[in-house]
Amino acid sequence: MSQAIIITIAVLMLAGCGAETATTAATVGAAKKQELEQGRKTMEQVQQKVGESMQQMQQSPQRAAD
Repeated sequence: MSQAIIITIAVLMLAGCGAETATTAATVGAAKKQELEQGRKTMEQVQQKVGESMQQMQQSPQRAAD
């Protein structure tokens, strides 16, 4: 009888550890997703600024010729 109680307690403790691990993994996953989204936004902003700079460079010789 006492062996069954010990096994039950051990199983419950292990299940609790698994739930904690899953929660930690989900939290880390959410943080990584947010980090990737922020990186994507930054990359888009840089690409936009590069495009604007390229347009300004192309317009400069045209203005000088006028």
